[in-house]
Amino acid sequence: MNLSLYFKKFFSSNQASGIILIFCVLVSLLIANSSAGEGFQHFLDQEVGTHLFHLTYPVSIWINDGLMAVFFLLVGLEIKREMVEGELSSFKNASLPIFAAVGGMLVPAVIYTFFNSGTEYGSGWGIPMATDIAFSLAIISMLGKKIPNSIKIFLAALAIVDDLGAILVIAVFYTEQIHWTYLLLSFGTAALLFLLNFLKVTRLVFYIIPGLFLWYFLHHSGIHATIAGVLLAFSIPTNVSHVEISPLEKLEHSLHFPVSFLIMPIFALTNTNIAFTSEMVAGVTSTLGLGIICGLVLGKLVGINLFSFIAIKLKLSSLPQNSTWTQMAGVGLLAGIGFTMSIFIALLSFKDDIPIQDEAKFAILIASFLAAVLGFVILSMSSKKDMNEIEN
Repeated sequence: MNLSLYFKKFFSSNQASGIILIFCVLVSLLIANSSAGEGFQHFLDQEVGTHLFHLTYPVSIWINDGLMAVFFLLVGLEIKREMVEGELSSFKNASLPIFAAVGGMLVPAVIYTFFNSGTEYGSGWGIPMATDIAFSLAIISMLGKKIPNSIKIFLAALAIVDDLGAILVIAVFYTEQIHWTYLLLSFGTAALLFLLNFLKVTRLVFYIIPGLFLWYFLHHSGIHATIAGVLLAFSIPTNVSHVEISPLEKLEHSLHFPVSFLIMPIFALTNTNIAFTSEMVAGVTSTLGLGIICGLVLGKLVGINLFSFIAIKLKLSSLPQNSTWTQMAGVGLLAGIGFTMSIFIALLSFKDDIPIQDEAKFAILIASFLAAVLGFVILSMSSKKDMNEIEN
């Protein structure tokens, strides 16, 4: 096969972004545990930007709060489109990710607290509540068309609600100070964006520019700025027509390639640079490690599926179209990929104790790896079972 055609085929496949992301994770871990690790961390800590308007931040902050806001914008656009014309257009389907996310936050926190209540690790109860949306969607994308699209949409919506919940937990319990002036400016900017939608303004530039201000105000308010991407996405107009391309669909199409093959790989490279120490390994069997691992792997699985089952039995929600409970179990496990947000909460929980931070990081890495592998295997096996049933 011609080399250019091979690359074109690879980058157009569903699995490409997931494969590249995993490759970047491995490269980042290798760098962190080599002689180049210290230099790479120094680069990430290097402050860049302009002092004008107080926009000087380390490279890592620009990536996690800046570039990832674009990722959240794309996911938000996909969710809104599905709510208007797709899998989430009915209340029963749209409500399920909300119930599932609530269960996926509460049960892991309870499990962690069971292990660590009254100990020096007690403040870390928020660690297993978070789902890393980038990594979980990358893993499920590697399954391609083997699973129904409704399951992918469900995971994306669940992860969005979960991340919003994690951001709220951080703002209420882990943020030392909220700057209310900037927060009020954020509310005002968001209101302006939705007013533009109400007035049927369709030119994207009139949304993008206020969206940049929204990011700026949120970031300076003390709240995780990636939420700006979701708010901006939900303000951009769309339609139910399959003939006329909406502003939302135009922006969604233009963002897919840079997000999948530039932003997410950069995110993986800069957030997986964990240098292993002997103290990390020892911490896995401590109550801290057990609370994190059981919370992320078992807590997410049980919480998401238990609350989903209750909502469906009460006829408040319904299963995603063409899906099974086995696939829901797989999604519950993938949601246990806590990683970046979990590490962020761990740093906030134990800000004055580096050894405990290192133990928590390693436990999160172990839990996320287990959740990713088990979730992928279960979803892959469920798709083979469905194919066999169709053939018979």
